[in-house]
Amino acid sequence: MLVLSDTHAPRHWKACPPALLPHLDAADVILHAGDVCTPDVLDLLAGFAPVHVVMGNNDVPEVAAWGAPETLEVELEGVRIGMVHDSGPKQGRTGRLRRRFPTADLVVFGHSHIPLDESGDGLRIVNPGSPTDRRRQPVGTVAVLDLRDGELVEARLEPVPR
Repeated sequence: MLVLSDTHAPRHWKACPPALLPHLDAADVILHAGDVCTPDVLDLLAGFAPVHVVMGNNDVPEVAAWGAPETLEVELEGVRIGMVHDSGPKQGRTGRLRRRFPTADLVVFGHSHIPLDESGDGLRIVNPGSPTDRRRQPVGTVAVLDLRDGELVEARLEPVPR
């Protein structure tokens, strides 16, 4: 499963980054944690695998029309996943997300562009960073999740070089 966030089209995603294509080809499901900005990115992603997406603070109304709610809860491979764009401040994040998604095993979020894989308060949280707008990060990133038999077996933060 591929997790993306903060692609920021067309300012930073003018076209699909070539380094992202192997990840897309391998994806059975794609989660996008918001700030897609324009729905054409979602159309492209959906050509590779089913897409679950939430609204980001920079998304146009057409992203909502594509099917992006403010928050989303899905069950994939027996793992309960919550999705939201902005998780709020770092301090108290896992507790706050646990309260927001009380039955989730994993919460995926974006907004900061800072890749993160952390556990606390009985919850695993993953921010994939951004494959296109790395901000202060050395390289763009995505997350790859291995879900099997109701468990998150592995979460890897993967570089997406330019």
